[in-house]
Amino acid sequence: MEWFDVIIGAAKVVPEANATLLPPLIQIQERIRGEFGWSLERDQRSIHSLLEEISETECFVWQQENRQKCLSKISETLCSAKRVVIVGAAVQAEELRACMNYGDAILVADGAIGVFSELENSEEAWENLVAVVSDADGHPYLDDALTRRAPLILHAHGDNMENWRNLLERCLTSPLPIVLTHQCPEVIEGTINPGGFTDGDRAIALAKHVGVDIENIVLCGFRTDEVGRWSGNTDSLIKSRKLEWMAEIINLTGVKWSDVRDS
Repeated sequence: MEWFDVIIGAAKVVPEANATLLPPLIQIQERIRGEFGWSLERDQRSIHSLLEEISETECFVWQQENRQKCLSKISETLCSAKRVVIVGAAVQAEELRACMNYGDAILVADGAIGVFSELENSEEAWENLVAVVSDADGHPYLDDALTRRAPLILHAHGDNMENWRNLLERCLTSPLPIVLTHQCPEVIEGTINPGGFTDGDRAIALAKHVGVDIENIVLCGFRTDEVGRWSGNTDSLIKSRKLEWMAEIINLTGVKWSDVRDS
């Protein structure tokens, strides 16, 4: 494991003086907070609140041990696949159709799961889906994934507490497997910070985090010249700034991709 073990130990704070020891995909999160004026305290409050509410549900499939098993299964599936296709918010059906091969594993960024409904071979795509990486704002496109109980990599950050609460409430009648992620520099028991920022680049960071070879990662639906049609509701100017950060993060991962600005 390149950064820190998938199995999380007790929470510990990384001293500010040692911030440079953090991997680049986590270091960049502090720069992003500064860019948008977000506070680390709000990010911390969100993930700790999520952990508390998950615990209070007493849902068997959401217990920490089972979240760990879910992550281990996702890791094994991704690392054993011929390729890992990561689907971003700008994906078009024809693009994904041309990209999919037999033996691929698919990671989808949040609302981009909606593209599956436009595929003629949608069941093949669902069968190859390993997980959806989400900060819980992908409705209504996320609904099919919730209904099918697809594994969810659920992210907590400072301004999505209402979203993840609504999502948990909707899932209580038929809980789906989950893994929890955050964007704080400290290790927090029961969750991981694989690095990254947007759902799309965080999916790439997750694949890298669990040990997928960079050469085996294929990106589909990532672009910086326009806001993807599967993106959650957001201010277009802010989203454009987020896409600039996404591009920088992808470049940090070392994964090959074509930034449309340079093509």
